[in-house]
Amino acid sequence: MGAQKGPANEESAAGTVMLEGNALLERARSLSNRPEDQIARACGYVGPSGRVLKKSFYRALVAAKGYTLPSGASAGHGGGGKGRQAEFRTRVHGNGNLLIGQAYTRRMGLEPGQEFRIEIHKETGSIWLLPLDGGEGEGHGHR
Repeated sequence: MGAQKGPANEESAAGTVMLEGNALLERARSLSNRPEDQIARACGYVGPSGRVLKKSFYRALVAAKGYTLPSGASAGHGGGGKGRQAEFRTRVHGNGNLLIGQAYTRRMGLEPGQEFRIEIHKETGSIWLLPLDGGEGEGHGHR
């Protein structure tokens, strides 16, 4: 009776079976006193790097309960399935690097290989990136 529907019990990149349907619900219930990461891992939702695939796990749980969610292709503009959205925030990483992600460079129309001069304005706490594409002389604003 507990037969699976759809792409039942797919194998994760880590080689373990990603439970679905009743098997997923039963395993999750039996581990309900454990942290969510442990439950997802025990149900096979682990990526190739060993990272827990929480979104896939939660989607499978919702589907196992009988609800259907829009797929990434048909999600439209409601925010579902569009991946990470630009937040206009970043933080300095542990190694001291400051990353400006692809969402921002794409929005600005920047291309790989394009070069910039960095201008630091301590008085305002600002960092400016000034394009070095021939139009602006490099001698401008040197300190």
